[in-house]
Amino acid sequence: MSEPQIHHIVIAQEPGGPDVLACVERPRPVPGPGEVLIRNTACGVNRPDQIERLGFYPAPPGAPEGLGLEVSGHVAELGEGVTGLDVGEAVVALVAGGGYSEFVVAPEGSVLPAPKGLDLVDAAGLPETVFTVWANVFEIGALSPDETFLVHGGTSGIGTTAIQMAKAHGARVIATAGTPEKVELCRKLGADIAINYREEDFEAVVTEAGGADVILDMVGGPYVQKNINCARAGARLVSIAFLQGSRCELDLMRVMLKRITLTGSTLRARPVAEKARLAAAIKDTVWPWIEAGKVRPVIDSRFALTEAVSAHERLDSGEHSGKILLTC
Repeated sequence: MSEPQIHHIVIAQEPGGPDVLACVERPRPVPGPGEVLIRNTACGVNRPDQIERLGFYPAPPGAPEGLGLEVSGHVAELGEGVTGLDVGEAVVALVAGGGYSEFVVAPEGSVLPAPKGLDLVDAAGLPETVFTVWANVFEIGALSPDETFLVHGGTSGIGTTAIQMAKAHGARVIATAGTPEKVELCRKLGADIAINYREEDFEAVVTEAGGADVILDMVGGPYVQKNINCARAGARLVSIAFLQGSRCELDLMRVMLKRITLTGSTLRARPVAEKARLAAAIKDTVWPWIEAGKVRPVIDSRFALTEAVSAHERLDSGEHSGKILLTC
């Protein structure tokens, strides 16, 4: 049976709330040289999608139209020169846009075989979070098995993934979350210490526990100085988002005396070759953890592609734990 020539994608018609999202028809994309066309089974809903919807995170040049940075599905077509993948193979992929769709084109290097033993829909919750955690915690942060790792937003998609990956690596893990239920989830995922930041001062708790060597921060604002205060000598503080703002006042004397590295990164605009390098490292290291059951995507909820508005309302509420998915 031939594939449809028209497919559906979700776009933001203008900057705004969830109601600006619309499911529209577009010509089915065609893979170019070095690209793979994927018939999507599901796609992940992430905080960067929310920021793009609001008009503050434009897609890089050449990105597919529409929202969405990660998908799972089956290879529908191979572009010229693509090797190592077969039509019909179950895969996951990191994409620069257009993931909220029935079909999406991805660079060959950003496509990975779906991990064995994992539901293909749930696998859509892997690429964006796993790539982000690997790049920032394991490469930039250089987390060692004998170190202590602190992650804020422990029940977010990034947080749930980071807890599990750090524990699989052998590190001691501290996580923050905002409700007793979310704190308990952090513990179930492997956090050695889970802190309710609404009831406890995380800086005091982490300091009392001996400090942190690597800190993954999505909050920014006043958290930056508090992170510095509870960091160990030689610590690496990696920022990947700024829910409380990207501007803050710092006492850099502590950075100097503790020999702390302050750094951060984004993933979406990295070159294709860089994402392919990350994918190869993830396949070698993280995929075995997933297939052994040490790392699993935590799924909060699933919505149909046509229910993207509801999915974003769930995202905006902040009440979710783990990943929100759209099924195609």
